[in-house]
Amino acid sequence: MTDYSSIDFTPLIEASDDEVITESFVRDVPLPSGGTLALITLDNGRDHTRPNTLGPRTLQSLAIVLDDLRRRAAAGEIVAVAVTGKPFIFAAGADLSKVSTLATEQNARLMAQYGHFVLGKFGELGVPSFAFVNGLALGGAMEIALHCTYRTLDSSAAALAFPEVFLGIIPGWGGATIVPNLIGIEQALEVIVSNPLKNNRMLKPQQALEMGLFDAMFGAASFLERSLAWADGVLGGSISVQRPHVPGKLERLTKWPAAIKIARDTLKARLGTATRAPYVALDLLSAAKDNDLKRGFECEDDALAELISGDQFAASIYAFDLVQKRAKRPAGAPDKALAKPVLKVGVIGAGLMASQFALLFARKLRVPVLITDLDQSRVDKGLEYIRGEIAKLRDKGRLSADDANQITELVRGTTDKTQFSDCDWVIEAVFEELGVKQQVFAEIEPIISETAVLATNTSSLSVEEIGANLAHPERLVGFHFFNPVAVMPLIEVVRTPATDDASLSTAMVTARKLGKNAVITADRPGFVVNRLLAKVMGEAARALDEGTPLPIVERALAPIGLPMGPFELIDLVGWKVAAHVQDTMVHAFPDRFYASENLHRLAEVETPLVKTKLGKVEELSKAAKKTGVFGKHAVGEDEILRRVEDELANEIRIMLDEGVVAAAEDIDLCLIFGAGWPFQAGGATPYLDRSGASERAFGGTFHDPRIAGAHRS
Repeated sequence: MTDYSSIDFTPLIEASDDEVITESFVRDVPLPSGGTLALITLDNGRDHTRPNTLGPRTLQSLAIVLDDLRRRAAAGEIVAVAVTGKPFIFAAGADLSKVSTLATEQNARLMAQYGHFVLGKFGELGVPSFAFVNGLALGGAMEIALHCTYRTLDSSAAALAFPEVFLGIIPGWGGATIVPNLIGIEQALEVIVSNPLKNNRMLKPQQALEMGLFDAMFGAASFLERSLAWADGVLGGSISVQRPHVPGKLERLTKWPAAIKIARDTLKARLGTATRAPYVALDLLSAAKDNDLKRGFECEDDALAELISGDQFAASIYAFDLVQKRAKRPAGAPDKALAKPVLKVGVIGAGLMASQFALLFARKLRVPVLITDLDQSRVDKGLEYIRGEIAKLRDKGRLSADDANQITELVRGTTDKTQFSDCDWVIEAVFEELGVKQQVFAEIEPIISETAVLATNTSSLSVEEIGANLAHPERLVGFHFFNPVAVMPLIEVVRTPATDDASLSTAMVTARKLGKNAVITADRPGFVVNRLLAKVMGEAARALDEGTPLPIVERALAPIGLPMGPFELIDLVGWKVAAHVQDTMVHAFPDRFYASENLHRLAEVETPLVKTKLGKVEELSKAAKKTGVFGKHAVGEDEILRRVEDELANEIRIMLDEGVVAAAEDIDLCLIFGAGWPFQAGGATPYLDRSGASERAFGGTFHDPRIAGAHRS
């Protein structure tokens, strides 16, 4: 077994001389029943915008304090130790800015071992230890609490989670070993694997308490006082701590391996096998069945050393920075002060997409929303859909009855377009045909005020051409949502050469109020996401046309880690839509995009797949054979993958040269938010650099140095 006390951690500490240190301040608290509790308060001296973090020097400071408290406990000076945080924040876990700069596997291992060494001291004090978790607690902060004997929780804590798998690593300071032995394997799988993969879902305080991660919960107003009183009761024996979810022998023998197998099969079906961290977490949770903490910690050391120094963690940190920083300060966005107020919204169309828009605007902006269509029956159908969706949200508890009533009242329908005269924002969601969209705007522009902003949801048509006949083309923007509208977090905001700053600013501010992430793109065919997905779909169609069996084409892109294969994706967006996008791209760039007549043929095939189910590759394969127009020169999975990688790298380079977006980072944001490109890949451009596609396509890389682990840097 590893003797952490014999390891020299000096190189790790010396490499962190610029760390923002979270200090461990100690004060003695006399307990009502007698004796003294030493209370540690973690505080980095910054305001709430800079949470406490746990870097090497912070751990060193904590270790010194804990060693002194162990001495005091042995001398009889204190009867317990507790740890809490600065106001509203316990800690945000390991300092990722430090972890991500660990250049070697050796240093990564040292970071894992140092965390185990220092946090393990909470269990070696010679007196009981308490964690008073008074706010935000993520990752390593949760592990501090786990190493304590007892834990209390503030009922107003903003966020509680083990987000490591989301970032391409695992809870490696004890979490992967202690959690399943505290709350059982099924709940451990939820908090350590499932939640991070659901867009990093957080636990609410009540959930964390009921799971058994904490022993007691108190309100914010008197949290510390009540926690101290509770600790005094535990020490004195008047309060007995019960932990009903600690797994017994039967669970360890039967439920444990079964739960791991189910989780592994679910991961494979949902994510494929390209994403590494979830599977490593499953291995650790499986090994924790024997409740051998020391051996479990050694396994965590090995896992963190591998993952921290690997590609996926480096890529995840890159993606995390994009989402947390760049997405919140979009490149090219005009001053927010230029944005016009949006007090009434008009939606032209009452079909599915239009109805989704109307619901989103009413729900998020809480302003009147007016929908229209060719006849009253279509308008009524749209209103019926919207009201049905509001009812579902209410029934699920996601809207209160009052909110549901308010939103319902905000949405109205009409066939009288003159009622759009006082709208500040008008968006069209009609058939994807240039002439139709031009006609819609020709009818509405004379009615609305000259200050109103016009928006089109076109997925691939030229926004400038859509507005070619407008009297005021400067107020037109592209505002491209992704389906399903309520779920997908991206809006591509398209600026034409005529679009003015006020209209663009209004679009960006509106997108943010809708809860979306907006990326500004130039008015080029397919913008970003559809242009690149057309590449993927085109190469998949090419391989199919050549005679490659459809299941092989589906499997070929598995190493990228996309959430679904190319034909599953086409099935999701719609075959006719996919064929239309492909036609648009081929028309715009005939020398670079592949035209497949089979896409149109498959769109017309009557099959249970197209009608009722998604993702049934065998059904689609049968449908493909019915078309009867395929070659006999099948290509292998490696060749298909290489083609897709090289075509993407080349097209992205061209897009950047054209100024479609400001930088490669914006391409990656679009693909992460709009196409489900794996977070652990860092988006497309880091992956293409690592795979060698960038070098093959244009003799360079998108990033210098590459976004890669130590073994590739």
